[in-house]
Amino acid sequence: MHVLSSIVGACTLGALALPTTASPTRRAAKPSYVAHPDRVDAVKAAFQRSWDGYYAHAFPHDSLKPISNTYSDDRNGWGASAVDALSTAIVMGNTGAVIQILEHVQKINFDVAVGDISLFETTIRYLGGMLSGYDLLTTPDALSADLKTLYTNNRTLVDGLVTQAENLANNLMVAFDTPTGIPDNTLQFSPPQITNSTSNSIATIGTLVLEWTRLSDLTGNGQYAEKSQKGESYLLNPQPKALAEPFPGLIGTNVNISNGQFLDGNGGWVGGDDSFYEYLIKMYIYDPVRFASYKDRWVLAVESSMAHLASHPSSRPDLTFLAMFSGTAPRFISQHLACFDAGNIILGGLVLGKQRYIDFGLELAASCHDTYTATVTGIGPETFSWKDNGTLLPLNGSTNGGPPTDQVDFYNKSGFWINDGQYILRPEVIESFYYAYRATGDTKYQDWAWNAFLAINKTCAAGSGYSSVTNVQAENGGTFQDFQESFWFAEVLKYSFLIQTDDTVYQVQADNSGKFVYNTECHPVRLSTSYGKP
Repeated sequence: MHVLSSIVGACTLGALALPTTASPTRRAAKPSYVAHPDRVDAVKAAFQRSWDGYYAHAFPHDSLKPISNTYSDDRNGWGASAVDALSTAIVMGNTGAVIQILEHVQKINFDVAVGDISLFETTIRYLGGMLSGYDLLTTPDALSADLKTLYTNNRTLVDGLVTQAENLANNLMVAFDTPTGIPDNTLQFSPPQITNSTSNSIATIGTLVLEWTRLSDLTGNGQYAEKSQKGESYLLNPQPKALAEPFPGLIGTNVNISNGQFLDGNGGWVGGDDSFYEYLIKMYIYDPVRFASYKDRWVLAVESSMAHLASHPSSRPDLTFLAMFSGTAPRFISQHLACFDAGNIILGGLVLGKQRYIDFGLELAASCHDTYTATVTGIGPETFSWKDNGTLLPLNGSTNGGPPTDQVDFYNKSGFWINDGQYILRPEVIESFYYAYRATGDTKYQDWAWNAFLAINKTCAAGSGYSSVTNVQAENGGTFQDFQESFWFAEVLKYSFLIQTDDTVYQVQADNSGKFVYNTECHPVRLSTSYGKP
């Protein structure tokens, strides 16, 4: 029996946080929330198992291989799992892990890296993790009594999070030394240098602004914000418009670094594009004075998505998925990654006081829930497809084909077929349940998240931790891939915890009274002081 498989409690939760000035529209009332202590304890136990395995067999390297009890330096050898776990350990009140991570961060040498460096991945995991740790540990009402004492006795270690974030950012800053200021996503250190990539995607350009702007706001050094926002500016005004922006607010994926011109008009709320859209509304939440134009672009993207991408499977018209697009032509394929779209649209609906956005996000969340309940393991696949019911394309159109013959019965019942059945410990479906719960207070979303957590625990608990698996539509998930992603700590375990625990200062608040916004790696970032926050 897996360590958590016998824990089936009856409990309830809380979740994230939004702005409080006159700019965003307040909802009239805040939902009531319930906490489920037994579920909270189960998630904490999963964190401890994962942390103990990592600390015993992989620390201070990046990722645990739980079957072979070895490690991988897949994120440059700086201890990605430790840094990614910091904010989760803080919100869980895990003082032992917090002090271990704080001590580790001070020892990282960001001048030396194993392998090529991804500016995007390094920003969301390392910069985001360190800045979030600082923001949480310097917010007294976010801390347990033990963590308040830890902060009092370890101020130097906590301040060192910002110092180390600066050290890392100073080395990463070479990424922006391009003709346009659009960053090269692939770097090398010793010394810092770009690899002269010719293009970059909107996700890897547009998912830097929150962390780099926060670093500027904490340090007073404006160059971090300026450089990230310069790259973003090419996405806010995409050129050439006829190619780059097939629908208002929805833009292509790849941008020429040398001249800032878009190379295609293909995209969606999927990998390569996803978190660009996510950060538009989150930057507005972070500071609606400086980033009002980001909100306007997000609204355009959501309106176009509702009008041009919302699709219903022919066998299950009750479901709603967002299609990808190639120019103005829809493509009926999506990803586990894309299931964050529900939560992001719900979040924007809360901030802007737009119930129709919230309702649409809830539709998307319910449909992603079905990708979990339809499979043998109770976990959704990496990628899936469907046949549109005639909403966006003729039912028998040449680009609106049906399922492969061996999945016809599955499609008829489930409303999608599986293209890639892997599960690599992704968080996006539980993430959207979290926002749905915070928006509504409806405890069914806690139950959905709990069932997903139990399915993941049953299928992925392996060796000294948790492992990705090859096939969610096979008994026991097929085979283990012997890899525990760092975002397992940062995202899956945090969202699973937040949706079952008490209402706290770092949770999303439906009445826009919160003090934090979450980066794409689920690291809580304190809202800008220029937005009137203490």
